[in-house]
Amino acid sequence: MLKVAIIGSGAISSAHIDAYLKFPDRCRIVAISDIYADKAQARIDRYQLSAAVVQDYKELLSMDIDLVSVCTPPYTHAPIAIDFLNAGKHVIVEKPMASSLQECDEMNDAARKNGKILSVIAQNRYKAPMMKLKAVLDSGLAGPIVHAQVDSFWWRGHCYYDLWWRGTWEKEGGGCTLNHAVHHIDAFLWMMGFPQEVQAFMSNVAHNNAEVEDLSIAMLRYPSGALAQITSSVVHHGEEQQLVFQGTKARVSAPWKLTASDSKPNGFPEPNGALEKEIRQFYDGLPQLAYEGHQGQIDNVLMAIETGAPVLIDGISGRSTLELIVGIYKSASTGEKVVFPIRQDDPFYTREGIQANAIHFYEKKTSLDNFQDLSIPS
Repeated sequence: MLKVAIIGSGAISSAHIDAYLKFPDRCRIVAISDIYADKAQARIDRYQLSAAVVQDYKELLSMDIDLVSVCTPPYTHAPIAIDFLNAGKHVIVEKPMASSLQECDEMNDAARKNGKILSVIAQNRYKAPMMKLKAVLDSGLAGPIVHAQVDSFWWRGHCYYDLWWRGTWEKEGGGCTLNHAVHHIDAFLWMMGFPQEVQAFMSNVAHNNAEVEDLSIAMLRYPSGALAQITSSVVHHGEEQQLVFQGTKARVSAPWKLTASDSKPNGFPEPNGALEKEIRQFYDGLPQLAYEGHQGQIDNVLMAIETGAPVLIDGISGRSTLELIVGIYKSASTGEKVVFPIRQDDPFYTREGIQANAIHFYEKKTSLDNFQDLSIPS
């Protein structure tokens, strides 16, 4: 029976608690830590947990705990995760992994040095449509991918950035590109691989109480010549989100949509019904997932601890996602094309460098200690 602690009892902690409670024969939550003890107690009361309330997470470092979920604001992820890894605990950390590539490297070094698992939450991979789309792409049935489109469309009201840690480069680490599109960017990289270069633009068009962007557009180039575009937003009504991959033979996407074309003698398209049928049968024949979302990822981590198998989403994967996001921020801030990798001597490698060099759209003027728990995770 694995003993689990939750660090941070904000809205996203509910997804972790719900997931752990799905596996009562494999793990038990023994502590919830939060700087606001009443928030931690409220979580315990809501779920009727037999768990301790701890205000200072460092009190847990010497306790008999196997695994912790870090659900705190992004700027705290690195020090908390490193402390627990050095104390011999496995760590699941919420998105984004950290506020800088330097912090990611320090977290991965701590995991490697201590022989412990570091997994970064990317729960969208653990959804059947995403898993199936990945399998279709890997099958090659759609042909080599020549263009990809990521629409990470969200909408958040002006007051969203009134919360004390949101809307600043220091504490949130960025805006919608880092904290909302991160899941789509993770899934995109998982399916498409890492690009060679990026050119990006960003703006703040609707939230003058935040330093960070609420809209960004990035254009990516791959060594094969393939191109991709990523739009990250918290200003899109309807929040319609999609990942679209155009192969040489067919177009596939999440939400699932399939179109395959052949060429007429004059070069114009006509439907390739046979290929569409083949891809559809392949897609429909793939298994459903036993657990989805946070439950799927936590099941994967528990299994890795129990069996020694690797996790699907580790700290190296989390770092890759952040490297692309940092590249977007660098390009949008400097107006220059960014060629990967981003090296340690780059000003955007450190949190301090990002704070000093990223565009500050507005200064944060309103700061609330807490919102009521409206069960909206991000």
